[in-house]
Amino acid sequence: MSTPTGSGSSPTSSPTSTSGLVVAVDGPSGSGKSSVSRAVARSLGLAYLDTGAMYRAATWWCVHEGVPLTDREAVAAAVVALPLDQGLDPDAPHVVVGGTDVTAAIRDTAVSAAVSAVATNLAARAELGRRQRAVIAAERTGGWSGGRGVVAEGRDITTAIAPDAPVRVLLTASEEARLRRRSLEVHGTDDAAAVAATRDQVVRRDADDSTVVQFRVAADGVVTLDSSDLDFDETVAALLAVVERRGAPA
Repeated sequence: MSTPTGSGSSPTSSPTSTSGLVVAVDGPSGSGKSSVSRAVARSLGLAYLDTGAMYRAATWWCVHEGVPLTDREAVAAAVVALPLDQGLDPDAPHVVVGGTDVTAAIRDTAVSAAVSAVATNLAARAELGRRQRAVIAAERTGGWSGGRGVVAEGRDITTAIAPDAPVRVLLTASEEARLRRRSLEVHGTDDAAAVAATRDQVVRRDADDSTVVQFRVAADGVVTLDSSDLDFDETVAALLAVVERRGAPA
């Protein structure tokens, strides 16, 4: 993975108490962890690492290179060779693979339907996990944010990637709420047809991924934040409150 890049500008406000801070956020599909984590990173002046985008980029790369997703060894080899440049600026978290900007492409339904093939490949997970730990380590002490810290979100950040993070949160919501949110995100509506069309992306993917990582129940020391009855701003405020209570430089 190439050196993560950012906007090059300093945040307008950044409490010194967040210097070197790592905020780890896990959660199921549709829980809002990406948008909420990004907003929290922006609010605190931290870097933002979307590990789900990393898995999506790896999936796009395998398809682009003609690697059969059923060939686990070939997928693992492709992930090791993945030429990834992933930005950490929460205002513009670009994803570039082999010189191609895939920021939008990795959100396509086809990638969403296939990403579990990479996410459940243990060798591929090991490689991407290595890259994620390297990014987090760099953002604790250096990186584009000058050691300001990072909000990292995904499936196993609180348990496998950054189990020593001072702030670890499982952001969850009811299945109904998650399906509604993902339907609005993907289809622009949360009517019955849109929810039915979105169900595979949410329910099936969570079931597949849960075979290799636990992200439905908080591990010891991880704060559970249920956003079922919260809107976006309320969820951001709730996560910021957790950071305020538990955050400290690593």
